Amino acid sequence: MTVTGSTLVITAASPAPATAPAAAPAARRRAAGRAAGPYRRLFALPGTRGFTAGNLIARLPMGMFGVSAVMMIAGQRGSYALAGAVTATGLAATAVVAPLTARLIDRHGQARIAVPATLIAVLGSLSLIVCVRTGAPAWTLFASYAVTATTPNIGGMSRARWTHLLRDSPAAHHTAMSFEQAADELCFMLGPVLAAFLCGVLFPEAGTLAGAALLLTGMLVFTSCRATQPPVTAAPRRGSPLRALGPLLPLFLVTGVVFGSMEVASIAYLDFQGLGAASGLVLALQAAGSCAAGLLYGTMRARSLKACVCALAVLMTLPWAAAATGSVPALACALVLAGMATAPTMVTAMSQVHARTPEGRLNEGMTLAVTAIFAGIAVGSASAGSVVEGAGPVAAYAVPAAAALIALAIALTGRSTARPGTCRHPVRSSRGPRRARA
Repeated sequence: MTVTGSTLVITAASPAPATAPAAAPAARRRAAGRAAGPYRRLFALPGTRGFTAGNLIARLPMGMFGVSAVMMIAGQRGSYALAGAVTATGLAATAVVAPLTARLIDRHGQARIAVPATLIAVLGSLSLIVCVRTGAPAWTLFASYAVTATTPNIGGMSRARWTHLLRDSPAAHHTAMSFEQAADELCFMLGPVLAAFLCGVLFPEAGTLAGAALLLTGMLVFTSCRATQPPVTAAPRRGSPLRALGPLLPLFLVTGVVFGSMEVASIAYLDFQGLGAASGLVLALQAAGSCAAGLLYGTMRARSLKACVCALAVLMTLPWAAAATGSVPALACALVLAGMATAPTMVTAMSQVHARTPEGRLNEGMTLAVTAIFAGIAVGSASAGSVVEGAGPVAAYAVPAAAALIALAIALTGRSTARPGTCRHPVRSSRGPRRARA
């Protein structure tokens, strides 16, 4: 209160000092909440839950079809050699057809190409069931299963959507790619178990029927979410994904060798121990470790490809050492630890695919990477099988360890091994737009 001349002036104290301390903790709590849930923020974006639900439904059969076909053909025709040859033909056809399907998706849009391609693949699965059931000639089995190669790369299409939505946020994009890799591991862990259960408990064709139904349902749900679909541009597409990814494809190939050989070595080792029935559970532990590591990696700062492959090379020696002790529990623990190195490696390598693939051809680039992995799985399975026959199951664990060392040599001598956060897409910061380079 003050007096100026004949006027009495009453002034109130400013409330700011009193409320500022109370407001500061609230602001800190809000900031902490924003920092604590990267996955919660990821799925708060409009439309992401819808296409992710369809993605997971359609992705689960990817781990079902091979096991279902083997059990169905072997059960009806009594020949594992025929079953293996049919599935191998399907993989070979996929290596040729999948990149072409992905190129059409990039050029014409996901919904326009993925739905008819899925329908063709489902018809191929139904044809395989009919041919096996009716005793049709063996060549019809090969032809039917080869038709399923038109199945779109649902994981690649989902990653393309995340890349489109999060091109202004490298950190959120890293989290999304980690989630996608964890989803891969989860589906390839649950898919074979579900297929074996359906074929064994119900009837031999149940796994293939269920896989076809899930694939079609999931793809329809996924493609119905049009708002998150990457736009198709009429601009001419320059550059070749095959040429751009040339230095990375050998790394994906050798990583596939790691996966394929580790699976065969583990199945053979457990069979020699008289625990063949537990092989699915033990292999699931490796996938579970990779899934957990992928989700954790999504909350962390991205590492360089060299660092991830180095960890892979070190941890892939653990199953070999554990198998030499003859202890199954030790082998199970070693497989969990080895699996924890695979997801960060794949997330980082896929981020390099995003950075190097020419604009407008992302689905094709990712499909080339997946095709290289599948080819490596076939090589790894055959190599480990040969070693099992010649030197025993313990020695077979040397194959994934050696393949991981080769992958490390490729990463150390190759190009594009920077952290995946650096990409060609425009990145927005608090100071305004800028462009980062790979």
